[in-house]
Amino acid sequence: MRFSRVKAKLIKGEPALITCCHFIDPSVYELTSLMGFDGIWLDLEHHATSDETAATLMRAARVGTSDIIARPAKGEFMRMGRILEAGAQGIMYPRCESAEEAAELVKWAKFAPLGERGVDGANGDNPYCAMPMKQYLRAANEHTLVITQIESPRALESVDAIAKVPGVDVLMLGPGDLSVIAGIPYQFDHPIITDAFAALARAAKNAGKAWGTVSGTPEHTRKLMDLGATFICHGADLIMVKLGMEKIQQQYAPLGFTFDNRLAAEASYLEKMQ
Repeated sequence: MRFSRVKAKLIKGEPALITCCHFIDPSVYELTSLMGFDGIWLDLEHHATSDETAATLMRAARVGTSDIIARPAKGEFMRMGRILEAGAQGIMYPRCESAEEAAELVKWAKFAPLGERGVDGANGDNPYCAMPMKQYLRAANEHTLVITQIESPRALESVDAIAKVPGVDVLMLGPGDLSVIAGIPYQFDHPIITDAFAALARAAKNAGKAWGTVSGTPEHTRKLMDLGATFICHGADLIMVKLGMEKIQQQYAPLGFTFDNRLAAEASYLEKMQ
């Protein structure tokens, strides 16, 4: 198995940068991993990506150095085992609401005696029955990264208890979901959000765990790092392509080129509805 680059950095107190890939072309994962990003966020919660496709994307990423940080949907513990078996270095678990749920997550992510993950070893993680099982089981327990996402006011109330669960490595604030559930959709400068950052920072420090979140700019990332965050998620291939296309249109419109930009039209229509 390949040890987690992200976990190794976090243990040393170094920052780790994860970027998100939405496209399911293996070339995107190959390129990103060859460029040396610490991790690739593979989102299986919000997208219809199958386990078979996910395994192909992980295989492409193995040519480089990036971890695969896979996010299943809430409660998909059985699927989690298949994702790890296929070679993911970490699990990003959404909507963790309590210490009990965090303990359930660890149970499915770790082999005995730390958990109850099922044993196989015939896939990319072992890899392909090539490692002695005793050493493999120990290495998998030690190096698999477990991330709990804190995404609701209820979860915030339990964040100290969640942080203390053995086997949890990272507390990750999900500001988008938190803002919507709290009734302040996408008001990221609201005290509920800024207080949440402080709460995660305190809980992580008291429990000796890492913490982090998504960040849109280097300036915001610096503020997070000043609070002690080391797990930073920034960027997505989908957004990068969109921004690149928009730049082309901006540069060529003065030359007389016109574009029937349906995305811009729909966004404008929704703004007028407000």
